[in-house]
Amino acid sequence: MSKKKNISGIMYSTDPEFQYQYEESEIRDTLPPNKQDLRVQLDKKQRGGKAVTLVTGFIGTTSDLEELGKMLKTKCGVGGSVKNGEILVQGDFRDRILTILQSLNYKIKKIGG
Repeated sequence: MSKKKNISGIMYSTDPEFQYQYEESEIRDTLPPNKQDLRVQLDKKQRGGKAVTLVTGFIGTTSDLEELGKMLKTKCGVGGSVKNGEILVQGDFRDRILTILQSLNYKIKKIGG
């Protein structure tokens, strides 16, 4: 597998002196826990009626997000996944996740009841 560079707009040019302009991919550093503003909510949409605890609002690298997701899943003793910048934990574990994240000094808000 080769890694493709993201070229903005132009696919081919007949100009021999044309220089492709590559889009820079922005790498975000992970903010410290006290600067993070996480949201914890219960979600049942498009999941066949099954409840999922959703943690959103994490700003940082995907490896740090996956690490946090793995830690939350093991502390709750359930499965889940990390997709699109969100942590999904199977089941209704809002209160347990709130206490775990508060002990790690994250700023958290509980959304929806």
